[in-house]
Amino acid sequence: MSQPPKGPGTPGTPPNRDRTRERDALTGRYPPLKPKAPPPVPTPEPGVEPLPEPEGPTEIIETDYSIGQDNIEGRAPFAFDVHNPVFGISAAAVVIFTVVTLLFPSQLEPFFGGVRDTLTGNLDWFFMLAGNVFVLLCLALIVSPLGQVRLGGPDATPDFSLTGWFAMLFAAGMGIGLMFYGVSEPLGHFEAALAGTAQEGGIRTDWAPLGGALDDPEAARRLGMAATIFHWGLHPWAIYAVVALALGLFAYNKGLPLTLRSVFYPIFGERIWGWPGHVIDILAVLATIFGLATSLGLGAEQATAGLSYLFGFANTDMTKVILIVLITLVAGCSVVLGVEKGVKRLSELNMILAILLLVFVILVGPTVVILSGFFGNLGAYVTEIVPLSNPFGRDDDNFRQGWTAFYWAWWISWSPFVGMFIARVSRGRTVRQFLIAVLIVPSLISILWMTALGGTAIDMTVAGFSGILDAPLELELFEMLAQLPLSQITSFVGIVLVIVFFITSSDSGSLVIDTIAAGGKINAPVPQRIFWVAIEGAVAIALLLGGGLVALQAMAVSTGLPFAIVLLGACYALVVGLMAERRELR
Repeated sequence: MSQPPKGPGTPGTPPNRDRTRERDALTGRYPPLKPKAPPPVPTPEPGVEPLPEPEGPTEIIETDYSIGQDNIEGRAPFAFDVHNPVFGISAAAVVIFTVVTLLFPSQLEPFFGGVRDTLTGNLDWFFMLAGNVFVLLCLALIVSPLGQVRLGGPDATPDFSLTGWFAMLFAAGMGIGLMFYGVSEPLGHFEAALAGTAQEGGIRTDWAPLGGALDDPEAARRLGMAATIFHWGLHPWAIYAVVALALGLFAYNKGLPLTLRSVFYPIFGERIWGWPGHVIDILAVLATIFGLATSLGLGAEQATAGLSYLFGFANTDMTKVILIVLITLVAGCSVVLGVEKGVKRLSELNMILAILLLVFVILVGPTVVILSGFFGNLGAYVTEIVPLSNPFGRDDDNFRQGWTAFYWAWWISWSPFVGMFIARVSRGRTVRQFLIAVLIVPSLISILWMTALGGTAIDMTVAGFSGILDAPLELELFEMLAQLPLSQITSFVGIVLVIVFFITSSDSGSLVIDTIAAGGKINAPVPQRIFWVAIEGAVAIALLLGGGLVALQAMAVSTGLPFAIVLLGACYALVVGLMAERRELR
């Protein structure tokens, strides 16, 4: 693609600039610049939060581009400040998709199923290899000297307390998924493994991971839990961590806008302000919208099923639509309050409720089995992670393609949203502290969660209770809680958790999407944030009515594929950027 035109007010390189140094600013070919007096901080526009300046010596990238220079602004009838053309193309594509899906729901259902099966069936190896790259990179950075680099500069201090920071990153990461799959996935893998393998025409037709564990309940339990933890452990959090770390580094240390295109400065240079950058940001917006819609759709399915189970509400599509509309309205109110007053408080509430539910299940469930199972399941995960991560030479196609490939695509499609949100709240953390918190700690919490809820369900099933297995997927959590004391209360808490996770995902996602679509402005006018909240709800409704879970999965996989390629490029840019910062610490 051609270089953007040079001229006043547009990206370009003035004649007096050292073009060689600019091109090689991140390669290590030159020694770092001596710290210089910081430029005067411009007066921010009304209602627009300025990006914090780096604190201490950093390798700032000098560029003629200023945040928002390509934006279109207006005040009537509503205030808006949007990037041209990222906002227009992204919004138009999502609106057209939503309208078409709502107009032709029955015709699109088989189409969505075909898209999902084609992508996961033919490209499962690519998704799995990409996931392995992200994990290995994160683990290498933790132990390398690059882990000493601090987001925001050597003198930066954290913006949030450790408790508030962890609550926000965990609630944004996969809250609804843990509620939806916390019981059903471990139990499903256990049942499939226990049944062993089955073949038809030389092709396996079962859903057991790896080789299964025919008629061996203990081996099936270990394999089922290892497979579940594999999907919720290091790999998804590594995907989020790569995006978040790259965004935080190039925004807070390099002085570039907090948007995905900035990460690719080491690759494209000044061209990121032109169409290469536009394409990256448009893909990020679309991936985020459809990744969020998948989670919101799952949340609506489970919350509606829970309300029907407890209070007798009709479990119909109309009930789900009404629920999505109501929760979207609440999310709109939360997003108006902003990160500190809205998202942060809801995230902390959710973490408290989740801890209470987890502790309750541990105490009144099979406590000894859960506590011993945590370490046993961790050991099973460590033992099985290599064969589960290997995409070649396996015959468990249903498990590998229907579960793992879908999950990896879903996590990748979520990564712009979760990554940018984590980056926004992680300034002041070192790379090592950041990766340990974002990668290791949530993985351990996920293992404990799956062990408590899924392990309890497996224990009940082994004891002879078949009600959980016989229940619909979205009801298995409530069926398990019904076998424990205070089931009405705990089931209600479960519904509240799903709804609040729903709200935090929606308002966090709208803040992130709006930042990308506003050219990197991190606090653009409120009306356009409300617009994105409404769009997220509309897409979730359209996908639920246009094919249900199959449609949700299809769109997550479709947007995850191109963005996986983008993220592999981001890995290279991240290492180059960290090496430049490391030189400043010597």
